[in-house]
Amino acid sequence: MEFSSNNALKRNLEKYAAQYATEQERQGSLGDGRSSIHYPALFLFVGDQVAPAVSAVQEINRLKWDNGEGVVYVQIGTENQEHDQHRDHDPAQTKHDHYSDGAHSGYARVNGLSDARNGSTSDDGQVTRHVLPLSTIQTDRPSKTLRKDVHRSFHDSDQALFGLNRTLRRVSNRIAEYGRLYSSFDRIYVTVVTRADDPLNVLLPELTKLTETILAQSFKSVQTDLHVLVSEMEQVDSFGYASAAGLAFLRELDYMQGLDYTFSGNLLVTEDGISIPVVHPASPLFDLVYILSDKNERGTGVPGGWIENAEIICRICLLKNRKQDADSSGSVSSTGANTYNNTSFKNNIRTTSDQHGYASAGFAEIRRPNKPIALAVLYHLYRYLLERMRQEPEWSIKDKLAFFGLDGASVERKVEGILPDEDLVSGMSGIMTHNVSFTDLKPLSLREAERALFGHGAEAYFRDNVVRLAEERVRQRSTEGSLRRKAEQSRTEHPEVGYFQWAAWSDNGFGSVREALLGLIRDKSVQLESARALLEQRQQERVEDQSFKRALFRDKQNVRNLIDCLLERVYVPKVELLRLENELQLLRVYDTEMEQLHTFSRSVTETLATLERVLRETAVESIAAADEYIGQNVMEYYGKVTEALIADLEAKRGRDVWFEDRHMGDMNGLATEGNERLLQRLMEVCHVMLLTAEPLRVPFEEELLLRANVTITYGDKNVLTRDDLFRRLYRTLEEQAVVRVRVFDYTQEHRYEEKYFFGDHHSAFMDYAAYAEETSRIYKLGVVYEERSSGVEKLNLMGGFHLEDLMVYRNGRVYYDSYTENGYELHPSDLAEKLSPMR
Repeated sequence: MEFSSNNALKRNLEKYAAQYATEQERQGSLGDGRSSIHYPALFLFVGDQVAPAVSAVQEINRLKWDNGEGVVYVQIGTENQEHDQHRDHDPAQTKHDHYSDGAHSGYARVNGLSDARNGSTSDDGQVTRHVLPLSTIQTDRPSKTLRKDVHRSFHDSDQALFGLNRTLRRVSNRIAEYGRLYSSFDRIYVTVVTRADDPLNVLLPELTKLTETILAQSFKSVQTDLHVLVSEMEQVDSFGYASAAGLAFLRELDYMQGLDYTFSGNLLVTEDGISIPVVHPASPLFDLVYILSDKNERGTGVPGGWIENAEIICRICLLKNRKQDADSSGSVSSTGANTYNNTSFKNNIRTTSDQHGYASAGFAEIRRPNKPIALAVLYHLYRYLLERMRQEPEWSIKDKLAFFGLDGASVERKVEGILPDEDLVSGMSGIMTHNVSFTDLKPLSLREAERALFGHGAEAYFRDNVVRLAEERVRQRSTEGSLRRKAEQSRTEHPEVGYFQWAAWSDNGFGSVREALLGLIRDKSVQLESARALLEQRQQERVEDQSFKRALFRDKQNVRNLIDCLLERVYVPKVELLRLENELQLLRVYDTEMEQLHTFSRSVTETLATLERVLRETAVESIAAADEYIGQNVMEYYGKVTEALIADLEAKRGRDVWFEDRHMGDMNGLATEGNERLLQRLMEVCHVMLLTAEPLRVPFEEELLLRANVTITYGDKNVLTRDDLFRRLYRTLEEQAVVRVRVFDYTQEHRYEEKYFFGDHHSAFMDYAAYAEETSRIYKLGVVYEERSSGVEKLNLMGGFHLEDLMVYRNGRVYYDSYTENGYELHPSDLAEKLSPMR
């Protein structure tokens, strides 16, 4: 149960941290803080397997583009929704925690549209999912003619083509509705994304040309790029067929990108069922093709797998379609040094034989670790509040006893009135006696004399009129929970005394209230034994030894005087004995309640301590997930920052500001309702009172420098200077922005590179990066300025390679050849003979 509860707390903490990170991305960006794209953009995702990338790309654009809400996304899939079968061997689809929870909820929305049938369409405003009615195709398992059957089924179904036309026209109209968000409506950028091993990409020419044709009716120019996602990580299931199908697609892609590639098909369908041909003249189908893998150029896996390439896709789109700022004269000015030129890049990756060159990219970002920061500040705030709650007031043991109503005066008041107020002597004097002479009573003990005089009548009278009445009053005064009620009442008068003090004071330890209570019980027990011994001694005394007054020759008067003596010497001690017994009983009842109180308060304090552990664990895990260098000293530095902020707030608003009703209020009371309620209040208070403070809004490089030096003492020669920091940042970005595709370097003759930094216009590091290695670099370096101070990003573009240069191409060939030899038809019939021989 505790494990499940802790997991729920961690999920809430992750949402909280993600929300803070999102806010930091957006801070000050209501107008021009984020980048904007110049022309409308459409993302076309082809295939079921690429579904997870839809929400990832959408969320990135929504966060980082000022007009990202106007971008439209289309996913074209089949009735098969079993793309989860690939998750067994693809870690990319199971972990993508860079994005906020909104990304995952977006994924859920997309996949929640899977009930569309017969070419129907579902959408959530920006994301449209179109299901092709390929019901005769079993795309959930490979067959020998799967890709061929998909191609044939599409062309044989008038309904499939008509439904797709209707969806794309609806999408085109929706784009027009977002026209106010863009600077120009002359051109539209289409980004096609597919998995190399997805069978639906066999329809890529048809889907691409139909999309371009419908969009061309609204835009003067349609520019289309393709991003091919490949998986090179070790696969467990379907690795053979996936590799063969992926290579089949790459062969077809090479054909589509030829200078002499042409396409013609009756793709446009009117509402009357009239088909209109769509023609693609001799030219490559796509403007540029990017190959992105889940392994980088060094052959190591990319954390998060191929889904992490969503950042690259979005950054390339922004680079090519970024809104240009106008200067004071109204003319468009450069947004950075050496801005991206698409024509120049295409020309530079084209080989001397005019063979099409492919491109890839690498991406890295260094930013303030906002999620770990939010969690660290939250932890340090809670730890401080917990320390305040644990502080012992400077109370004496008498004060502590009085808190629970166990001081001498309080206990005496509780015991008062237990015994009847009537005069026992006068009350018992009327008990009928036996006719016994004083002479016969003289040699007897007081016990024997009582029996001779009253029989059992005196005992019965005492039991019925005194003992039972006292027992009833004890029961009334020792009702269950009275000790806790008194403690709760006292806590309203002394809010500084909470469950930590309850737990400590009710424990059986030195100086505790319970120790004092047990001491009282021992003392009363000794007094009780003494009283019993005294009573026993009195009852054994002889009548003739008693000092009451005797009357000569007045036997009855002497008997009466003996009765008065008997009541005084025996029954008054019995009353005292009864008082001690009942007082001891009350104290034992309170001891039992004290034990119960300890159990209760200890459980609450353990709950509070558990939350502290969960907060720390979550913060440490978040820091560990960040880059080792970027996440250094987060706990240490933000411990000091939080401490300073707390001190400043208390100096201005009083030391008890945290426990005001509008902030944390009664934390002890909150703790009894469970950690989730307490955590929710804590997150709200931390967000309002600490996370918005100026020390948490410094530029990322300044923040990183302060953190790097937080453990350095004055005069230490190891102090990190700003230049040292910039060199490390520059090197780290370069090392992490490794191109995400594996090629044989010795076969790649026409490698061409361009590298771009994205960062704040006022950042000193961006100025450093713009001129670093200026004299020695052999690649083009560009800087894209944005108005944000939370971090810096680097995008490395590399192109000029051919598909046969790829490791995935070479590794897949053995499977392609084997499947082909075993009767698998991996290409449509009319396309197989058009493909160039494998190189």
